[in-house]
Amino acid sequence: MNHRTTALLAASVALAIGTLSLATHAQQAPKPETLIKSRQSAFQLVAWNSSRIKASLDGTYNREEVGRAANTIAAIANSGLGSLFPAGTEQGKGWHDTAVKPEWFKDSKRAAELTAEFAQEATELAKVASAGDAAAVKDRYAKLNKTCKACHDDFRAKD
Repeated sequence: MNHRTTALLAASVALAIGTLSLATHAQQAPKPETLIKSRQSAFQLVAWNSSRIKASLDGTYNREEVGRAANTIAAIANSGLGSLFPAGTEQGKGWHDTAVKPEWFKDSKRAAELTAEFAQEATELAKVASAGDAAAVKDRYAKLNKTCKACHDDFRAKD
């Protein structure tokens, strides 16, 4: 996948999240399965871009590749992901059954904290990646992964 395709995917996901966010304020909210599909797609794109960063850190470091992947993750993290988790989406199927634990919907304070931490770390990773220092990226990438793990530990059902 090239830079243009990655940027288009990230923009599409961000636009979809923004559109869904607006729709939740309108009278007709999106169907739960649509919201679940959107959040599954967003996190799949985050995972794919995260694997691109890891591959570069583990192999031959590619500043441009890491920068594109980090920018994509930051765009998604800052796009309003929280709007994809309204009440009524605790259960259901998007592309597959949702893996979100019901506790996510009961502990909105912790969920908001983790969402904010993820966005902050993703933004910092994108900033560091633009400088091209592989050691700094590795450190920041570890911090981003820590926020992912914290959320998964607290709120993601085990496979």
